[in-house]
Amino acid sequence: MSMTSIFRVGFLSTFLILALAGTSAADEPLPAEDALARSILEKSDEIRYPSNAFQVDVDIASFSSDAATEKRKYRILSKGNDNTVVMILEPASERGQIMLMKGRDLWVFMPNVSQPIRLGLAQRLTGQVANGDLARANFSGDYTPRLLRSEKLDGEDYYVLELLAVDRGVTYHRVLLWVNKSNYRPRKAEFYALSGRLLKTSSYENFENQAGRQRPTRMLIQDALKPADRSVLEYKNMVLRDLPDKVFSKDYLKKLQ
Repeated sequence: MSMTSIFRVGFLSTFLILALAGTSAADEPLPAEDALARSILEKSDEIRYPSNAFQVDVDIASFSSDAATEKRKYRILSKGNDNTVVMILEPASERGQIMLMKGRDLWVFMPNVSQPIRLGLAQRLTGQVANGDLARANFSGDYTPRLLRSEKLDGEDYYVLELLAVDRGVTYHRVLLWVNKSNYRPRKAEFYALSGRLLKTSSYENFENQAGRQRPTRMLIQDALKPADRSVLEYKNMVLRDLPDKVFSKDYLKKLQ
């Protein structure tokens, strides 16, 4: 065999080995425990918000031990986990301001400012609510879940999931989420900083029928160090909507302002 033929055979063998290795890695199933954790998280996400495009109004009341109660209203248009529009309805002085999220990029558009302002998902929106608490619909796309343990709360069994951020661009570095074993309803969550410090806690309450299934219509978020500092989010008028991709563009936002 000539040197050229040997080279060709060696090259083809190496190519096939690499191709097969890449295929097996891509097709390799998740370990059973990881697959279970992801399944639990996805089912819980489907209860919190529809998997299809939807619209919902959110009233937020924020309470503090050293400040007056702050009340705000928003309208959210969401499609998947990467396309969200958040419109400020109240206070009237801020009506017309709109946040647009594409992927993990977030901007705020203001009526009298020509260029949008870049925001971070972890930045405070109001009270104990971060931008990402409204702009990101689901945990599944932002966190890698792991099943930590099971717990019993008020006579019911719960999965306790540990959610680790896939990168530093998401809202929280680490989340602990309690999910009901029988119906996959989220019960409560703890949110942690990169340092490991507990930032705040939340509870999911008042399950009612919205957009075709029972969902939490009230969320309470409390500061971990000062529980009296809290925000109450009320979700209303949730409906499924046909939202074309053009809705989530700068040009379309001008029509909404």
